[in-house]
Amino acid sequence: MEEVKTFESICNLLRNRSYKLTPQRQTILQTFLENVDSHLSAEEVYMLVKHQNPEIGLATVYRTLDILAEIGILLKNDFGDGRSRYEFSRQDEHHHHHHLICLGCGNVSEFDDDLLESLEAVIVKRNKFKIMDHDLKFYGYCHRCGEAH
Repeated sequence: MEEVKTFESICNLLRNRSYKLTPQRQTILQTFLENVDSHLSAEEVYMLVKHQNPEIGLATVYRTLDILAEIGILLKNDFGDGRSRYEFSRQDEHHHHHHLICLGCGNVSEFDDDLLESLEAVIVKRNKFKIMDHDLKFYGYCHRCGEAH
């Protein structure tokens, strides 16, 4: 995984976009920096931050996550479980990394093998279609849940 932006660089980006750097936003940012490889829902972020900042509300978490996604700090993902999950964006990638989603426990993990490049080349050539990005998700069972299925 690429080196994640520093807390200070994210704070500067917020300030440059005229967003206030509230204590709640700082706590949410710090939570993502501490869980850099996670795909956290707003509810999970809320459960993590309310211990450090008891007065924070779920609506504040949602607003902050939307802002961070809007300015490109976070990516908002839909893994088909009815709630959006957020992760740090990788702005140096040509394509997004891909996800493995467990239908048993809901765990989301990443894989970076981009085997679709040759398929993309065929699509571009045959269809005269300029591909800007792709997103690949595999749904199945992780090693723990797979034993039960």
